[in-house]
Amino acid sequence: MKNMEIKKFIENEITFMELVEKAKEVYNPRKISPFIEAGGVSAAILTEDNNIYTGVCIDTSCSLGMCAERNAIANMITNGESKIKKLVCYCGANIIGSPCGACREYLMQLDKESGNIEILTNLKEMKTVRLKDLIPDWWGARFESRDQESNFVEI
Repeated sequence: MKNMEIKKFIENEITFMELVEKAKEVYNPRKISPFIEAGGVSAAILTEDNNIYTGVCIDTSCSLGMCAERNAIANMITNGESKIKKLVCYCGANIIGSPCGACREYLMQLDKESGNIEILTNLKEMKTVRLKDLIPDWWGARFESRDQESNFVEI
């Protein structure tokens, strides 16, 4: 890349504050039914193609709900993408959350480079962490040479 192209790329990079604003737009805690509440956590993800996808949590009485991060990922996959660069979990009142263990696992399984996903952990300090630091010694690392056609290992 030429210097001008690099500068243009850096200037066009979507910031964590922009992701926070997108997550705030869909944050809307509400009771759906006597058994379901939704929107108490929202998430925004930035893909490698610089698209933003959002989602909200859906909490159910019988544990069949879904976290905001996984709903944002479902939105992304529905739209034909699968590689994430950045993630924000918004909990309301300017509080930033961290993906739960199930979401961390889900994120790791998306792509062999998922460990490099940058996650905002502190809004005031704009502190971030890489997914691989939140889920060290990930069990799937031994399958890093996996391809799209086969994830099976001969025993």
